[in-house]
Amino acid sequence: MASLAFTPDLSVKPEVTAFFDAPTNTISYVVKDPNSEACAVIDSVMDIDYAAGRITYDGADRIIAFIRDNGLKVEWLIETHVHADHLSGAPYIQSKTGGKLAIGENITIVQDTFGKIFNEGTEFQRDGSQFDRLLKDGDSYQIGSLTAHTMHTPGHTPACMTHVIGDAAFVGDTLFMPDGGSARADFPGGDARTLYRSIQRVLQLPRQMRLFMCHDYGPNGRDIQWETTVGDEIDHNIHVGKGTSEDSFVSMREARDATLAMPKLIIPSLQVNMRAGQLPPKDKDGKTFLKVPVNGL
Repeated sequence: MASLAFTPDLSVKPEVTAFFDAPTNTISYVVKDPNSEACAVIDSVMDIDYAAGRITYDGADRIIAFIRDNGLKVEWLIETHVHADHLSGAPYIQSKTGGKLAIGENITIVQDTFGKIFNEGTEFQRDGSQFDRLLKDGDSYQIGSLTAHTMHTPGHTPACMTHVIGDAAFVGDTLFMPDGGSARADFPGGDARTLYRSIQRVLQLPRQMRLFMCHDYGPNGRDIQWETTVGDEIDHNIHVGKGTSEDSFVSMREARDATLAMPKLIIPSLQVNMRAGQLPPKDKDGKTFLKVPVNGL
Protein backbone atom coordinates (compact mmCIF):
# COMPACT_ATOMS: atom_id res chain seq x y z
CA MET A 1 0.00 0.00 0.00
CA ALA A 2 1.43 3.38 -1.00
CA SER A 3 2.14 5.78 1.84
CA LEU A 4 0.84 9.32 1.94
CA ALA A 5 2.96 11.79 -0.01
CA PHE A 6 2.03 14.64 2.34
CA THR A 7 1.27 15.30 5.99
CA PRO A 8 -2.39 16.24 6.55
CA ASP A 9 -2.89 19.46 8.49
CA LEU A 10 -6.04 19.09 10.58
CA SER A 11 -5.70 22.64 11.90
CA VAL A 12 -6.77 23.94 8.47
CA LYS A 13 -10.55 23.85 8.21
CA PRO A 14 -12.03 24.76 4.83
CA GLU A 15 -15.64 25.95 4.74
CA VAL A 16 -17.65 23.27 2.93
CA THR A 17 -21.13 23.89 1.50
CA ALA A 18 -22.98 20.92 0.04
CA PHE A 19 -25.57 20.85 -2.76
CA PHE A 20 -27.69 17.71 -3.09
CA ASP A 21 -29.06 16.73 -6.49
CA ALA A 22 -32.04 14.47 -5.80
CA PRO A 23 -32.52 13.00 -9.31
CA THR A 24 -28.99 11.54 -9.29
CA ASN A 25 -28.33 11.35 -5.53
CA THR A 26 -25.17 13.40 -6.13
CA ILE A 27 -23.59 15.81 -3.66
CA SER A 28 -21.62 18.72 -5.10
CA TYR A 29 -19.46 20.98 -2.97
CA VAL A 30 -18.21 24.53 -2.79
CA VAL A 31 -14.99 24.49 -0.75
CA LYS A 32 -13.96 27.93 0.51
CA ASP A 33 -10.67 29.17 1.90
CA PRO A 34 -11.55 30.60 5.35
CA ASN A 35 -8.89 33.31 4.86
CA SER A 36 -10.04 34.63 1.49
CA GLU A 37 -12.89 34.54 -1.02
CA ALA A 38 -11.21 31.78 -3.04
CA CYS A 39 -13.13 28.56 -3.54
CA ALA A 40 -13.30 25.35 -5.55
CA VAL A 41 -16.35 23.55 -6.95
CA ILE A 42 -16.25 19.76 -6.70
CA ASP A 43 -18.40 17.32 -8.72
CA SER A 44 -21.09 19.64 -10.08
CA VAL A 45 -24.14 18.39 -11.98
CA MET A 46 -25.78 19.29 -15.31
CA ASP A 47 -29.44 18.27 -15.48
CA ILE A 48 -30.81 16.01 -18.20
CA ASP A 49 -34.31 14.78 -18.96
CA TYR A 50 -33.04 11.71 -20.77
CA ALA A 51 -36.40 10.64 -22.17
CA ALA A 52 -36.89 14.08 -23.72
CA GLY A 53 -33.23 14.66 -24.59
CA ARG A 54 -33.39 17.99 -22.77
CA ILE A 55 -30.44 19.63 -20.97
CA THR A 56 -31.01 22.21 -18.21
CA TYR A 57 -28.86 23.84 -15.55
CA ASP A 58 -30.99 24.31 -12.44
CA GLY A 59 -28.52 22.58 -10.11
CA ALA A 60 -25.51 24.39 -11.53
CA ASP A 61 -27.36 27.70 -11.33
CA ARG A 62 -27.90 27.13 -7.59
CA ILE A 63 -24.15 26.80 -7.16
CA ILE A 64 -23.47 29.88 -9.30
CA ALA A 65 -26.00 31.90 -7.28
CA PHE A 66 -24.29 30.84 -4.04
CA ILE A 67 -20.90 31.84 -5.40
CA ARG A 68 -22.15 35.24 -6.54
CA ASP A 69 -24.23 35.92 -3.43
CA ASN A 70 -21.17 35.32 -1.25
CA GLY A 71 -18.69 37.19 -3.44
CA LEU A 72 -16.57 34.08 -4.01
CA LYS A 73 -13.83 33.60 -6.60
CA VAL A 74 -13.74 30.17 -8.26
CA GLU A 75 -10.17 29.02 -8.70
CA TRP A 76 -10.79 25.34 -9.48
CA LEU A 77 -13.54 23.09 -10.77
CA ILE A 78 -12.66 19.55 -9.73
CA GLU A 79 -13.99 16.26 -11.06
CA THR A 80 -13.10 13.41 -8.71
CA HIS A 81 -13.58 10.98 -11.64
CA VAL A 82 -15.54 10.43 -14.85
CA HIS A 83 -19.02 9.97 -13.42
CA ALA A 84 -21.32 7.31 -14.86
CA ASP A 85 -24.51 8.46 -13.14
CA HIS A 86 -24.69 12.20 -13.79
CA LEU A 87 -23.49 14.75 -16.30
CA SER A 88 -20.88 17.28 -15.19
CA GLY A 89 -21.92 20.92 -14.86
CA ALA A 90 -18.31 22.09 -14.61
CA PRO A 91 -17.89 23.76 -18.03
CA TYR A 92 -21.19 25.59 -17.63
CA ILE A 93 -20.18 26.91 -14.20
CA GLN A 94 -16.71 27.72 -15.54
CA SER A 95 -18.26 29.82 -18.32
CA LYS A 96 -20.05 31.91 -15.69
CA THR A 97 -17.40 32.10 -12.95
CA GLY A 98 -13.99 31.29 -14.40
CA GLY A 99 -11.55 28.90 -12.75
CA LYS A 100 -9.55 25.93 -14.03
CA LEU A 101 -11.02 22.49 -14.66
CA ALA A 102 -9.05 19.48 -13.38
CA ILE A 103 -9.29 15.68 -13.21
CA GLY A 104 -6.91 12.77 -12.61
CA GLU A 105 -4.36 12.03 -15.31
CA ASN A 106 -5.84 8.58 -15.99
CA ILE A 107 -8.71 10.29 -17.77
CA THR A 108 -6.74 9.28 -20.85
CA ILE A 109 -7.41 5.60 -20.07
CA VAL A 110 -11.12 6.33 -19.67
CA GLN A 111 -11.18 8.32 -22.91
CA ASP A 112 -9.47 5.52 -24.79
CA THR A 113 -11.81 2.87 -23.38
CA PHE A 114 -15.06 4.72 -23.95
CA GLY A 115 -13.93 6.39 -27.14
CA LYS A 116 -13.92 2.87 -28.59
CA ILE A 117 -17.21 1.85 -26.98
CA PHE A 118 -18.96 4.94 -28.38
CA ASN A 119 -17.19 4.64 -31.74
CA GLU A 120 -15.79 8.17 -31.57
CA GLY A 121 -13.78 9.30 -34.55
CA THR A 122 -10.20 10.49 -34.60
CA GLU A 123 -11.38 14.03 -33.91
CA PHE A 124 -12.12 12.98 -30.31
CA GLN A 125 -8.89 13.70 -28.45
CA ARG A 126 -7.88 11.00 -25.99
CA ASP A 127 -5.09 12.96 -24.30
CA GLY A 128 -7.09 14.78 -21.61
CA SER A 129 -6.65 18.09 -23.42
CA GLN A 130 -10.29 18.99 -22.75
CA PHE A 131 -9.24 19.73 -19.15
CA ASP A 132 -7.04 22.57 -17.90
CA ARG A 133 -4.97 20.30 -15.66
CA LEU A 134 -4.42 16.59 -15.26
CA LEU A 135 -3.55 15.67 -11.68
CA LYS A 136 -1.10 12.98 -10.60
CA ASP A 137 -0.89 11.13 -7.31
CA GLY A 138 0.78 13.43 -4.78
CA ASP A 139 0.13 16.64 -6.72
CA SER A 140 -1.04 19.79 -5.00
CA TYR A 141 -2.89 22.96 -5.99
CA GLN A 142 -3.92 26.14 -4.22
CA ILE A 143 -7.36 27.46 -3.30
CA GLY A 144 -6.36 30.82 -1.90
CA SER A 145 -4.27 29.98 1.16
CA LEU A 146 -5.50 26.36 1.17
CA THR A 147 -3.25 23.64 -0.21
CA ALA A 148 -5.15 20.73 -1.74
CA HIS A 149 -3.37 17.37 -2.06
CA THR A 150 -4.33 14.60 -4.48
CA MET A 151 -4.40 10.86 -3.92
CA HIS A 152 -4.91 8.45 -6.81
CA THR A 153 -7.63 6.07 -5.57
CA PRO A 154 -8.68 3.92 -8.54
CA GLY A 155 -10.89 0.85 -8.55
CA HIS A 156 -14.30 2.36 -9.25
CA THR A 157 -12.70 3.91 -12.34
CA PRO A 158 -9.03 4.23 -13.37
CA ALA A 159 -9.09 8.02 -12.96
CA CYS A 160 -10.57 8.31 -9.46
CA MET A 161 -8.84 10.80 -7.17
CA THR A 162 -9.33 11.77 -3.52
CA HIS A 163 -8.72 15.44 -2.76
CA VAL A 164 -7.45 16.26 0.74
CA ILE A 165 -7.90 19.91 1.72
CA GLY A 166 -6.95 20.65 5.32
CA ASP A 167 -9.12 18.49 7.57
CA ALA A 168 -11.50 17.58 4.72
CA ALA A 169 -11.17 14.85 2.08
CA PHE A 170 -13.43 14.49 -0.94
CA VAL A 171 -13.48 10.82 -1.87
CA GLY A 172 -15.69 10.74 -4.97
CA ASP A 173 -17.12 7.22 -5.32
CA THR A 174 -14.27 5.45 -3.54
CA LEU A 175 -16.34 5.23 -0.36
CA PHE A 176 -19.95 5.74 0.71
CA MET A 177 -21.28 6.54 4.17
CA PRO A 178 -20.56 3.72 6.64
CA ASP A 179 -24.00 2.16 6.17
CA GLY A 180 -23.66 2.46 2.38
CA GLY A 181 -20.32 0.67 2.08
CA SER A 182 -18.49 1.16 -1.18
CA ALA A 183 -19.10 1.86 -4.85
CA ARG A 184 -19.27 -0.75 -7.59
CA ALA A 185 -16.10 -1.79 -9.41
CA ASP A 186 -17.47 -3.51 -12.52
CA PHE A 187 -17.40 -0.69 -15.06
CA PRO A 188 -14.77 -1.02 -17.83
CA GLY A 189 -11.44 -0.27 -16.16
CA GLY A 190 -12.79 -0.90 -12.65
CA ASP A 191 -11.41 -3.56 -10.30
CA ALA A 192 -12.57 -4.65 -6.85
CA ARG A 193 -9.10 -5.51 -5.54
CA THR A 194 -7.75 -2.15 -6.67
CA LEU A 195 -10.70 -0.43 -5.01
CA TYR A 196 -9.99 -2.18 -1.70
CA ARG A 197 -6.39 -1.00 -1.76
CA SER A 198 -7.48 2.54 -2.60
CA ILE A 199 -9.91 2.54 0.31
CA GLN A 200 -7.11 1.42 2.62
CA ARG A 201 -5.08 4.45 1.48
CA VAL A 202 -7.98 6.74 2.39
CA LEU A 203 -8.26 5.04 5.77
CA GLN A 204 -4.60 5.86 6.43
CA LEU A 205 -5.65 9.46 6.88
CA PRO A 206 -6.10 10.66 10.49
CA ARG A 207 -9.22 9.32 12.20
CA GLN A 208 -10.53 12.87 12.71
CA MET A 209 -10.33 13.68 8.99
CA ARG A 210 -13.72 14.71 7.62
CA LEU A 211 -14.78 12.65 4.59
CA PHE A 212 -17.26 14.00 2.05
CA MET A 213 -19.17 11.61 -0.21
CA CYS A 214 -20.12 12.15 -3.85
CA HIS A 215 -23.31 10.08 -3.50
CA ASP A 216 -25.75 8.93 -0.85
CA TYR A 217 -28.90 6.86 -1.29
CA GLY A 218 -30.34 6.92 2.24
CA PRO A 219 -30.03 3.18 3.05
CA ASN A 220 -32.94 1.74 5.05
CA GLY A 221 -34.90 4.96 4.65
CA ARG A 222 -32.62 7.25 6.64
CA ASP A 223 -32.18 10.91 5.69
CA ILE A 224 -29.56 11.74 3.08
CA GLN A 225 -26.08 12.27 4.58
CA TRP A 226 -22.73 13.12 3.03
CA GLU A 227 -20.20 13.78 5.80
CA THR A 228 -18.46 11.24 8.03
CA THR A 229 -14.92 10.67 9.34
CA VAL A 230 -12.10 8.23 8.70
CA GLY A 231 -12.64 6.84 12.19
CA ASP A 232 -16.32 6.17 11.57
CA GLU A 233 -15.50 4.38 8.32
CA ILE A 234 -12.86 2.21 10.00
CA ASP A 235 -15.22 1.31 12.83
CA HIS A 236 -18.55 0.99 11.04
CA ASN A 237 -18.31 0.71 7.23
CA ILE A 238 -20.36 -2.34 6.27
CA HIS A 239 -17.96 -3.33 3.46
CA VAL A 240 -14.49 -2.47 4.75
CA GLY A 241 -14.86 -1.68 8.45
CA LYS A 242 -13.58 -3.70 11.39
CA GLY A 243 -10.57 -5.01 9.50
CA THR A 244 -12.35 -6.67 6.57
CA SER A 245 -9.76 -8.60 4.55
CA GLU A 246 -8.97 -7.88 0.93
CA ASP A 247 -10.17 -11.28 -0.27
CA SER A 248 -13.44 -10.99 1.66
CA PHE A 249 -14.06 -7.55 0.19
CA VAL A 250 -13.31 -8.68 -3.36
CA SER A 251 -15.61 -11.69 -3.03
CA MET A 252 -18.44 -9.53 -1.67
CA ARG A 253 -17.93 -6.70 -4.16
CA GLU A 254 -17.79 -8.92 -7.25
CA ALA A 255 -20.85 -10.91 -6.18
CA ARG A 256 -22.78 -7.73 -5.42
CA ASP A 257 -21.76 -6.02 -8.66
CA ALA A 258 -23.02 -8.98 -10.67
CA THR A 259 -26.56 -8.21 -9.44
CA LEU A 260 -26.54 -4.48 -10.23
CA ALA A 261 -28.19 -2.88 -13.24
CA MET A 262 -26.34 -0.19 -15.17
CA PRO A 263 -26.96 3.37 -13.93
CA LYS A 264 -29.85 4.87 -15.88
CA LEU A 265 -27.75 7.82 -17.06
CA ILE A 266 -24.54 5.93 -17.86
CA ILE A 267 -24.82 6.36 -21.65
CA PRO A 268 -25.19 10.17 -21.74
CA SER A 269 -22.95 10.65 -18.70
CA LEU A 270 -19.90 8.89 -20.10
CA GLN A 271 -20.14 10.56 -23.51
CA VAL A 272 -20.33 13.99 -21.91
CA ASN A 273 -17.98 13.55 -18.96
CA MET A 274 -15.11 12.07 -20.96
CA ARG A 275 -15.29 15.38 -22.86
CA ALA A 276 -14.92 17.39 -19.61
CA GLY A 277 -18.66 18.01 -19.46
CA GLN A 278 -19.05 19.18 -23.04
CA LEU A 279 -21.75 17.78 -25.30
CA PRO A 280 -20.64 15.91 -28.44
CA PRO A 281 -19.91 18.13 -31.45
CA LYS A 282 -22.86 19.40 -33.46
CA ASP A 283 -23.50 17.91 -36.87
CA LYS A 284 -23.53 19.92 -40.12
CA ASP A 285 -27.08 21.07 -39.35
CA GLY A 286 -26.12 22.35 -35.89
CA LYS A 287 -27.80 19.51 -34.00
CA THR A 288 -26.31 17.52 -31.12
CA PHE A 289 -26.81 13.77 -30.70
CA LEU A 290 -25.86 11.14 -28.14
CA LYS A 291 -25.08 7.57 -29.18
CA VAL A 292 -26.46 4.34 -27.73
CA PRO A 293 -23.95 1.47 -28.11
CA VAL A 294 -26.01 -1.69 -28.47
CA ASN A 295 -24.64 -4.43 -26.18
CA GLY A 296 -21.57 -2.26 -25.64
CA LEU A 297 -21.60 -1.98 -21.85
